[in-house]
Amino acid sequence: MRYNKLKEIFASGGSVLNGWIHLSSTVAIEAMSQVGFDSLTLDLQHGPLHYDAALPLLQTMSATDVTPLARVPWNEPGIIMKMLDAGCMGIICPMISSARECEAFVQACRYPPLGYRSYGPTRARLYAGADYAKHANTEVLTFAMIETKGAMDELDEIMSVEGLDAIYVGPADLSQALGGPPGADWEEGPVVEALEKILLAAKRHGVVAGIHTGSSPYAQKMIDQGFQFITVQSDLNFLTQAASEVVKAVKESSLSQGSSMY
Repeated sequence: MRYNKLKEIFASGGSVLNGWIHLSSTVAIEAMSQVGFDSLTLDLQHGPLHYDAALPLLQTMSATDVTPLARVPWNEPGIIMKMLDAGCMGIICPMISSARECEAFVQACRYPPLGYRSYGPTRARLYAGADYAKHANTEVLTFAMIETKGAMDELDEIMSVEGLDAIYVGPADLSQALGGPPGADWEEGPVVEALEKILLAAKRHGVVAGIHTGSSPYAQKMIDQGFQFITVQSDLNFLTQAASEVVKAVKESSLSQGSSMY
């Protein structure tokens, strides 16, 4: 069995640096797999990724020790089970607003008697080993996204769900749910207070707290506050930002020297 190294990091009190994948490019994910992320999450909720595009990305990642995760489009057991069968070692489920929804999600990730996951770990056996099914219930991580008003009202109930390993804050949707604009890296406003409540609840229930961030300094701040699963931007953000900086620098240099790029 290929054990889930994220569980070891969490148990030791360490923090996981997670990369976020929007691009359906095996070359791009090969590059992301080589730079030092502990895990990479395939985002099937937002962006162009779907199952047929995600499968080659998982195959590319398997050449490294990066832990493969997926954010599914919705709390729907079919895609949850299919991504686990494809070899994901954890699922991030969006828009969890109640304990009942969280129970349905967690049980979709667990084989009986702990859940109702259907047996058929097609590629998962190739990736994790022939004894995958024997260890899957303890090695697969479950992340419930906290990003709605309902979730804030039921923090303790959601985090009390048996089998829930972690929560993951979606700061943009959470801000909108609390009456603000979408965004990340909040330094003031209702999201800041909400993050404090979320962290306290996670500590009470022994649940790992994760969050999506927009910058390295803010990511470090969240680690210092107690978050153990941190994402910074995404592969598409990195590409766009780096390309924009190069274009701006070259064009500004050319203009300052009196030349034209056209």
